[in-house]
Amino acid sequence: MDAIVIRDLRVECIIGIHRRERHVLQTVSIDLEIGVPGAAVFASDKVADTIDYEQVTLRIRDLAERGKYRLVETFVDRIAALLIEDFGAPWVKVSAAKLGILPNVKFVGVTVERRRPG
Repeated sequence: MDAIVIRDLRVECIIGIHRRERHVLQTVSIDLEIGVPGAAVFASDKVADTIDYEQVTLRIRDLAERGKYRLVETFVDRIAALLIEDFGAPWVKVSAAKLGILPNVKFVGVTVERRRPG
């Protein structure tokens, strides 16, 4: 299971169910494991044969900036769908955590795993 790994991608977004969270940007830390779409990249050494992780981070930042999410679950599900549908990942594992949102808790987050249908 070959994967592209991105750790601690920090984005700012409106996320939360509480009134105090609905108007303030919060920092969310994102960890990604993205299935490599095939073995061709290992022979070709070409980014066209894999998933461009710079483009992944840019698209996730855009998703964070454009959306207002109530739940972290919704945000990670949207990220997973983006990676599978737009980047052609065969599988993904996406974790996102709101930092410092609860007293005496470093972070609170959610992890989802998704596979391309078929």
